[in-house]
Amino acid sequence: MDTETFARGFKASLGARAVHMVASGLLVLVLTRFLLTPAQYGLLGSALAVFGVAGLFADLGTSKSAARYVTEYRERDPGQVPYVLRAALRYRVIAIVVVAGAFSLFSGTIARLIHQPELAPLMVFGGAYIACYSLSTFAVVVFQGFNRVTWSAVTRATGSVSLLVFVVIGVVVLGGAGGALLGYVASYAVATVVGFAVLYWKFYSTIDDADEPEDGLSRRVLRYSIPLTATQGANVLDKRIDTILVGAIVGPVAVSSYYLAKNIATFLQAPAASLGFTISPTYGEQKADDARDAAASLYGTTLRHTLLLYVPAAAGLALLAGPAVRQVFGAKYAGAIPVVQVFSGYVVLSAVSLITSDALDYLGRARERAWAKGATSAANFALNLVLIPSFGAVGAAWATVATFSVYVAVNVLVVHHELELPVSRLFRHAAFVLAITFAMSVVVYLALPFVSGPISLAGVVLLGGAIWAGLATMSGLLDIGRVANVLES
Repeated sequence: MDTETFARGFKASLGARAVHMVASGLLVLVLTRFLLTPAQYGLLGSALAVFGVAGLFADLGTSKSAARYVTEYRERDPGQVPYVLRAALRYRVIAIVVVAGAFSLFSGTIARLIHQPELAPLMVFGGAYIACYSLSTFAVVVFQGFNRVTWSAVTRATGSVSLLVFVVIGVVVLGGAGGALLGYVASYAVATVVGFAVLYWKFYSTIDDADEPEDGLSRRVLRYSIPLTATQGANVLDKRIDTILVGAIVGPVAVSSYYLAKNIATFLQAPAASLGFTISPTYGEQKADDARDAAASLYGTTLRHTLLLYVPAAAGLALLAGPAVRQVFGAKYAGAIPVVQVFSGYVVLSAVSLITSDALDYLGRARERAWAKGATSAANFALNLVLIPSFGAVGAAWATVATFSVYVAVNVLVVHHELELPVSRLFRHAAFVLAITFAMSVVVYLALPFVSGPISLAGVVLLGGAIWAGLATMSGLLDIGRVANVLES
């Protein structure tokens, strides 16, 4: 991938995620401050978690499998690409029909099985939610396989903006969590229409089919989706099952604090998610060209910049969690403060995972990632059962951070085994990052007593950011000119 293509894709992806962050932030603020009670917000979070777990059976990893084979064939045999897309979409639609239909039939039973009968009225939206969300994500991931993440960004941005609009309309018109869920369904339906329209007119219709598909191509697409399904399933369980367990064991008010804390942590992931999503196909291309040194250099550079950004950001989040939650969301969500502080560690781990996990898929190491994800997800489930009864939402956060750290470490080790990373250089870089983080944290901590409102809170955030930027630039870890050149490309 040349610099101009990377810069264009990265800016588009980052822009879309910035739109998503703004839209999601405004949505959370409106829902928590004005439209929903903590109990209603907790029910919404629980319902979305249940839909997410059910939805993994509709995904089957087919979109990532399609993206992987699109990347492989679009240069050496583009006539096979339409067969790849048709096979993957066929598997996807069959799974959606089965899963969404089953969920619609047994929604009441599902609510009773997870010991949250109050969710039963919301479960009627499950089938439509699963279908629309699954189809919208299919197009987004397939664009990545074409190395045209700009269109992924367009689809994401469409879904994000429509999400804010339709959810607010749904709550105002219908009221409560049910109205919000109807808004989610409508927004994902819009994103699906946009994504598939672009996929067809810009890509599928422009490629001439080969006379016939390669022998076993459809089977290979399905077979490669199996480890991806295992990984994706474990990932969904990691991100959703803890919310369900908090609701089942502690109740919807505790879910509201936990769900809010997770949303706050998610807001910070945009740069890493954009970087990982944009760069990942390049690893597959470089491996195919036997350019492992170039791939190792690319990953090492990405990891260093990710640590430089996210370690200080996580420290700032932990220090400012108290005043930030109280000033922005209100004292009624004070229970989220310790959860946010624990999730500050998750912010760093998630950033590293976002630049690593997709890379493993394109390097052909999805199986190892699946084993690691499966094992750590099982451990996360068990640890949640142990910690939630005693520590509530905070215990669930600790379980997530502890098990996810093992998963991320294994992923990085697999990348190192594949590419032979410069370990000593990475450790030296990490030491400098920790020193910068400590200096910034001292200044922020001393400024905390002066936080009395939103303006002073923003001032402390800017002060911490200025300290970080100054030290990172003076140490040579951050090259402002190089960053500016990329963004201007």
